[in-house]
Amino acid sequence: MEFKGRVADIDLLGRQLQQVIDGTAATRGRAVIMTGRRRVGKSRLVQEFCDRSGVPYVVFQATRGRNPVTEREDFIAALVHSALRGAELVTGISAVDWNQALRTLAIALPDDVASIVVIDEVPWLVEQDSEFEGALQTVWDRHLSAKPVLLVLVGSDISVMEALQSHGRPFFGRATKMTVQPLHLADVQAMTELSAAEAVDALLITGGFPEIVQSWRPGMSRKDFLRDATTNPLSPLLVAGELSLLGEFPEASRSRAVLEAIGSGERTYSAIAAASGGTGALAAGTLTPLLNTLQGKRIVAADLPLSTKPDSKNKRYRIADSYLRFWLAFLERGIPLIERGRGDLALERIERSWTTWRGRAVEPVIRESLLRLLPNDRWPDTDAVGGWWNRQNNPELDLIGADREPVAGAVHFVGSIKWLEDRRFDRHDYDALARGVLSVPGTQFDTPLVAVSRSGVDGDLPISACWGPDDLLRAWQ
Repeated sequence: MEFKGRVADIDLLGRQLQQVIDGTAATRGRAVIMTGRRRVGKSRLVQEFCDRSGVPYVVFQATRGRNPVTEREDFIAALVHSALRGAELVTGISAVDWNQALRTLAIALPDDVASIVVIDEVPWLVEQDSEFEGALQTVWDRHLSAKPVLLVLVGSDISVMEALQSHGRPFFGRATKMTVQPLHLADVQAMTELSAAEAVDALLITGGFPEIVQSWRPGMSRKDFLRDATTNPLSPLLVAGELSLLGEFPEASRSRAVLEAIGSGERTYSAIAAASGGTGALAAGTLTPLLNTLQGKRIVAADLPLSTKPDSKNKRYRIADSYLRFWLAFLERGIPLIERGRGDLALERIERSWTTWRGRAVEPVIRESLLRLLPNDRWPDTDAVGGWWNRQNNPELDLIGADREPVAGAVHFVGSIKWLEDRRFDRHDYDALARGVLSVPGTQFDTPLVAVSRSGVDGDLPISACWGPDDLLRAWQ
């Protein structure tokens, strides 16, 4: 399948390799810790980079739960069968620990030609053998960093990968961090060949996960794509969500129950506790660490009201990527229907709630897009975009532009999002926004009002700025 998108990621890795080739870094070798959500395309990205690089490389992928002895044997076998110039020098070598295995890698690497070494699923190696980290640090310092090598350490468990480079851990300070995000709006639009507004819908459904976006045939409408997916129990849209979750959370785990509560639309701590506790609310001593873990893995995000007044207790939780949010809201319960040939019922449920679901799901995408368009000439100091709400969600304002977060020094604008096909942002929407603006700490009577609308804004409204689908797309191009 043709590799598309990821131009910035390929370029970033290319710059690291160029430093190795030019010898301009503090050490001849360079190390990159690459992380990102499961199924986001890290392995495919790094393979594509290796293939394009024009230099010898070796890719080793660890296996979860495998015997460490067998894992090291396969690591050395990968070296022997690689294109590394010294591969023949390590034939027949065995390693009793990871220190010896990584020193074998140093033998296989040439001294005069740049090479790439990829170790994929590093968290599984750490899980198998507690000595792996220390061995990596020792061999890197003594041998590998003196070689012209780009070492790429890849892993999907974000919390483990971030811990690798945290203070006090053996490999601290020795690698550059790189986070692989899902495909962005411009990539999704280019691959699906949809209009800007329709591409936003495609992004919300697929989450920008490459295997799902690839299954969206160019020009295919949202309804046709969903109709096709809900008649095929093996479609990537259905399968990827379960595979992603099972990779980290067993079906009966408490974490899974919390995820399903948030995915069904619960946003507050108390509502999540009630929905995920079964017969009674989940105790704070259980729920708090679960939420912390889910946030650490970047699966759940917690938003705070943005204003000049601190409000750290008024959090709203959401599923961080829109695909998993869509899957939990609609597809998890729809899979049994689809498997017995009633995908039409699953599709009806999606269509019935689509507009309401999309109205909430599009908000983080819009805020992130505006952060790429700002600061601008109108708001040269706007570096934060969020929302604001009180405990009663009355009012709840979609957009707050400010100089910083989580507590603003100044609020620059307040805005509303109306993401509907058949209605523009009109006088009724403007009046509701104007009534709510002074509820936000830090606003004044003359605080500018802005709007983001899928269908435009009525021309006679005194709006300071309006952004539409084409503006959001432009932010990513």
